Amino acid sequence: MTVSEKVIQQVLVSASDYFDLTEAAHQHKLLKLANTLYCLKDISIDRYQEIASQPNCPLEFKLAIKLVESRRYLLTVTKPITVGVVFAMWGEHNRLNVKDATNPHGEDSLRVKIEQLNWVTQGTVVDWRLYPVDDGCPHNSHNIAKSIAKGSVDAQQIKVLKLSDALPAADGPLKNLASADDSRKGGAIIYGCQQALEDGVECVMYTDADNSVHLGQLGLLLKPFIMNHHHVVLGNRKHPDSILVKQEERWGVGIKTLRHMQRMIGQEIFSKGIKDTQAAFKLYGAGVLREIIQNPTVYDFSFDTDWILAAMEMKQPIATVPFAFIDSAAESASVVQGPMTTWYTLLDGLVKAVRARHADHDLAMASVFDQEVKSHEDLEAIINVLPAELADAADADLGDPSLMSPSAVKEWIIKMKQPQTVAF
Repeated sequence: MTVSEKVIQQVLVSASDYFDLTEAAHQHKLLKLANTLYCLKDISIDRYQEIASQPNCPLEFKLAIKLVESRRYLLTVTKPITVGVVFAMWGEHNRLNVKDATNPHGEDSLRVKIEQLNWVTQGTVVDWRLYPVDDGCPHNSHNIAKSIAKGSVDAQQIKVLKLSDALPAADGPLKNLASADDSRKGGAIIYGCQQALEDGVECVMYTDADNSVHLGQLGLLLKPFIMNHHHVVLGNRKHPDSILVKQEERWGVGIKTLRHMQRMIGQEIFSKGIKDTQAAFKLYGAGVLREIIQNPTVYDFSFDTDWILAAMEMKQPIATVPFAFIDSAAESASVVQGPMTTWYTLLDGLVKAVRARHADHDLAMASVFDQEVKSHEDLEAIINVLPAELADAADADLGDPSLMSPSAVKEWIIKMKQPQTVAF
């Protein structure tokens, strides 16, 4: 056994299988672990991935491997490049602040993002600009983020924005958005991207305001962008090599019905093998992004699929990459606003986008949605019960109309919306 292999064995013994996004000590320990593994130059990424694929490999070790792979790639980049990093803030006041007795879900997320970006780009020709955008937050996220940014030694690389400052807009991507109150994330992301493009970045990556995606993984997105000239790179949490720690219990069993509907409506996307449309880990080249946001279909949570469809309409090749994601559920908008409110927005926006982008889609399923799903309440009627047709369906089969046709879905929704009698 080589010296490096012995170090790895020691690391595996000390690595934890638990990671708390609110604990600064966990964040620092992870970077220390990644530094240790990074320095073992005789150990290839393939070897690390082989170890990470073994049963009972600790979560912390697997997370560190993603960071090592990312940083090793960035150190091979020879042409200087600046990346804009954008995220939206609505109700993020708790996660922006540090964790304490009165703020148990605090993640100190802005400072953590800065530290992660500095770690992965240190000693490389890759530079970053960070754009946190207040999306009409009623809890002062803008001022909290601005205060944090002002106190950072990297203040010149951070531009804290407020969507309301850009509205109303006479022209440009935001011209059809009346106010920040009408935005649901999409408007803020668009505004952040506008600012990044004006600042001359070569590409923009967007993420979430929480710590669910470690930005030390930036190299995973940049690799296909730089090496293969893919100007649309999507993170894929469903890839076998991804690390996904997600609290799925927030959904009822009827989530299979919603995904079945989603994949029929979004046939153009899902038939291409793109299964994770909502991952907050995506990168767009500046030229492509400028064209995509020129005329947005939506300004809400469904903007992800609108952008993907726009890229497809432009005949852009799309790369997908595995990455690590740890769910930050406690303060999630889908929990605060209600998960079916989010899902209604996603499906409604998808219907609008496939029509606006002239994408292939199941016309009948889109029509059923129009007729039978008028609000999140209609989805709440089906989320806790699963139709027999989908009971044994594998995830890969969802979206196949022969499994459950649009007309059968319609009958199911109508049935479930009726007052349910309880037998005694």
